[in-house]
Amino acid sequence: MAKIIGLDEAVEIVQEGMTIMVGGFMACGGANTIVEAIAARGTKNLTLIANDAAKPGMGIARLVENHLLRRLVASHVGLNPEVGRQMATGELGVELVPQGTLVERIRAGGYGLGGVLTPTGIGTLVAEGKEIITVDGKDFLLEKPLRADVALICGHTVDRSGNVWYKGTSRNFNQVMAFAADTVIAEADHLVDVGGIAPENVVTPNVLVDYIVEGRP
Repeated sequence: MAKIIGLDEAVEIVQEGMTIMVGGFMACGGANTIVEAIAARGTKNLTLIANDAAKPGMGIARLVENHLLRRLVASHVGLNPEVGRQMATGELGVELVPQGTLVERIRAGGYGLGGVLTPTGIGTLVAEGKEIITVDGKDFLLEKPLRADVALICGHTVDRSGNVWYKGTSRNFNQVMAFAADTVIAEADHLVDVGGIAPENVVTPNVLVDYIVEGRP
């Protein structure tokens, strides 16, 4: 199977009603070329799992601004006023998840675990409706796994077989999301031939990547 596809083909993979994961931290390290194309196409009723909602006009913020999301699962939305407005009007369902819990739930989904136990949220609104499990006399919340239909990740360097290297902290959520979706599309800031990434520098191996889209350096 040819992994390198055009932007239009990548956008077609994301269908109305799907759950998508998008890596990045305030759009840094995000698959912004693909996300912006999805926003322009107008694919609706998406559930988005991401660390944050970015800033207005940046990356996944465009999905919010174009009213394409029905649900958002994220850790931080405070820098995108449109999220708050849509929450207040009932247009957008938002589940706020502590950042460490969010990444562990994604990891659990990718590694086939039944969930994770965390003390974070005990005694707060976060605990409402969740199972509490006591271990050695201490209470923990059972946080269930998160998976997606499609994960959109972005690497600084991606080879033509799908091996990915991330530069610095742009690795963020990309690495763990690559395990937790049925289809993984990697946006490449720089596309190189096989061998262009030293084996010891491969962070996300090609076996996890279904498609590659050449993005913007």
